[in-house]
Amino acid sequence: MKARLLVIVVLLTGLFIGFVYSVTWRPAAHEHLPVTCNPKLQAPSLVPGQALKVMTWNIQYLAGKRYVFWYDLDDGSGADERPTPEDLAYNLDEVARVIRDEQPDIVLLQEVSDGAKNTDYADQLALLQERVTDLYPCSSQAFDWKADFVPLPHIFGSVGTKLATLSRYHIERAERIQLPIQDSNLLARQFQPKRALLVSYLSLRDGGQMAVINTHLDRLAQGTDTQQRQVQATSQLLDKFESSGTPWLIGGDFNLLPLGQYRRLPPEQRSRYQADSALHVLWDKYPMIPDNTEVGGIDRSKWLTHFPNDPSISGPDRTVDYLFYSPHLKRVDARVRREDTLLISDHLPVIGRFLLPAAPNRL
Repeated sequence: MKARLLVIVVLLTGLFIGFVYSVTWRPAAHEHLPVTCNPKLQAPSLVPGQALKVMTWNIQYLAGKRYVFWYDLDDGSGADERPTPEDLAYNLDEVARVIRDEQPDIVLLQEVSDGAKNTDYADQLALLQERVTDLYPCSSQAFDWKADFVPLPHIFGSVGTKLATLSRYHIERAERIQLPIQDSNLLARQFQPKRALLVSYLSLRDGGQMAVINTHLDRLAQGTDTQQRQVQATSQLLDKFESSGTPWLIGGDFNLLPLGQYRRLPPEQRSRYQADSALHVLWDKYPMIPDNTEVGGIDRSKWLTHFPNDPSISGPDRTVDYLFYSPHLKRVDARVRREDTLLISDHLPVIGRFLLPAAPNRL
């Protein structure tokens, strides 16, 4: 009897493990990705010394600001589980409107939904590309969260979010580099996000390349050092590009505060951050937008990028979205577009204009 019971337990355990592995995703540490370029549209190469306009924006899977989702509050008590189809459609058009109005050369998007139950399984990047296809011949994309089924009551279905990069210029190749994963037990780890760096290599007319990186780091998990390890891994890649003379820039939602902002938050809003931001590993070496002088200055409200879906917060109150770039690039100007984006997402778009390094003199 005991032997039969043991066999049953082993079989059930095997079936459960097989089920978990069949519905979850285990990406490689390094993966070469396909690049999509529309053959009907010209995608020129970058020219050394030219100007380049870049926008990074976490579009919050087009959910908008009319909700308090279950994960928006620390105690998980948010009443909403998904946006309505009408809001998804409206915010899709709004994101396209802002992009068409700004017309950046490169767009870095985070939290782009694909195959998720709470967004009706839509491929939001494909829907957006239909609206801006004439502006961006080339694109690359990489999942940072994907599972056919997550058994949490608030989800109880599929998830899928991507990093997406749109480019007016030719993308030669792209790759996904896995970042350190949140510390958790083996079972939970299968279902959680797996943050990454989406690296797109843009052609330079002189035969070189520029690396454009898109990312979305994890929120702070108390008692773990995941954020620090993710920043360190990012820093190592940037150091590699810098030492090889490859021009680069990175943008995204870093989920980390700039210098001094932790103390400006009300105590009840500090639980997702640390007083000593791990982001200093990057800002100690490389210029960032917005920089610490801007976010701590008299006009600091202009540089706030996050408006949480929390009923106790009446407007943007923190900065977590940035552009970092090689010191060989020259910043021309920068801003956070706030005037007409407050209701589209819980993040605001950050925009920077740069001059690429000039070609070296050849004797």
